[in-house]
Amino acid sequence: MPSVLDITKKLIAYPTITPLESGIYEYIQSLLPDFHLLRMDKGGVRNLFLYKMPKHIESTSPSNTTKAHSNRFANVLHLCFAGHIDVVPPGGVWEQDYQGKAGNQSSDIESPLDSKQWKFHPFTPTLQDGYLYGRGAQDMKSGIACFIHAIREYLAMGLEQDFILSVLLTSDEEGEALYGTKYVLEFLKQCNFIPTHCVVAEPTSNNIAGDVIKIGRRGSINGKIHITGKQGHVAYPSKCINPVELLGERLGRLAGVNLDNGSKEFEPSKLVITDIRGGIEAVNVTPSDVRIMFNVRNSTQTTLDSLKKYLDHVLDGLPYTLELQQSAQSFLTTDTLFLEFLESNIAQSYQESAMTKDKTSITRSTSGGTSDARFFSAFGTNVAEVGVCNDRIHAINERVSLQDIERLQKIFRYVLCNFELFSRSK
Repeated sequence: MPSVLDITKKLIAYPTITPLESGIYEYIQSLLPDFHLLRMDKGGVRNLFLYKMPKHIESTSPSNTTKAHSNRFANVLHLCFAGHIDVVPPGGVWEQDYQGKAGNQSSDIESPLDSKQWKFHPFTPTLQDGYLYGRGAQDMKSGIACFIHAIREYLAMGLEQDFILSVLLTSDEEGEALYGTKYVLEFLKQCNFIPTHCVVAEPTSNNIAGDVIKIGRRGSINGKIHITGKQGHVAYPSKCINPVELLGERLGRLAGVNLDNGSKEFEPSKLVITDIRGGIEAVNVTPSDVRIMFNVRNSTQTTLDSLKKYLDHVLDGLPYTLELQQSAQSFLTTDTLFLEFLESNIAQSYQESAMTKDKTSITRSTSGGTSDARFFSAFGTNVAEVGVCNDRIHAINERVSLQDIERLQKIFRYVLCNFELFSRSK
């Protein structure tokens, strides 16, 4: 059995910049040969869904499962491990001749690097001082390696699997996410095969793997306001219609305003202006219009509709147009038993590890950007995110601690070994 570190290194070596898959799925499939395979590709995005039925249920492809047939799954829990194999571009200084090469090691890739930028080639996984360097080391190929290795260990134990076990991977989480996880779940919904529970191995932690569980995420709403006026000479203000003056004190009710009071799980939803522009950069000409761009990372207390109503109220009477786009929905997992189950298994793994002698607290959080967990939540899945530390995600010289990899693999092994008891308690 390859070690979890071996698997992580192998995954990093595939240059899977969104939406490239670069042949990585073939390797992953080889690690889970007893799983049934579904490939769902669309729009240049490649997705992989692997599943293994419990012994007491006949292994039938979800695509061949009718609603009547799927009643067999009504009382069977379905645990899915999910993630994305795609990574953001490396950035910095390095030799960009990896395009089109699938999973090649440094022997096939020249890498004369600027020491002030990438220390090592971003797709040549390199160990140094207890860290593994490479693009995707934290986000999130180490997490994928951890749950794959944990699944292999669990199956090797020969324990009775009384639940459906699956793996869902996409190549478009860092991109538009139109034909990735959401697309796969839409298909599974038609087949009545939506997971009941899901662990997404996003990098969530602050100090050691597992010390932060993401139990929800804020949504993201992008907006544009366009206020029109009449350009003119500043010496004749009566002949101008200055849109800046029209906006006036109302700007204070837009910039940085809290749209709700927040909650135990979420910070207040804040309207953050990202750009204001107007005029022709001349000191003696008033602008013909003002354009404002903004973003709201919204909690479950603020919606697209409530934001529109607030903005219409603030801007009432002005010659304006408003564009709003919800790029991600907010969500919150409220299944207390599932969250406590995860926390209990993290705590057990800490007790087993000699590397965590001190008591480590486990925090529930909804901070950070968006993730594919939002799609699982939208389909009714109880979902949480557990992963390695995230201090180097999307950064030059991304790296992951070897201790974090070991810890997370143990956490996922505990989750698998104890999920049978959890399913009985449900």
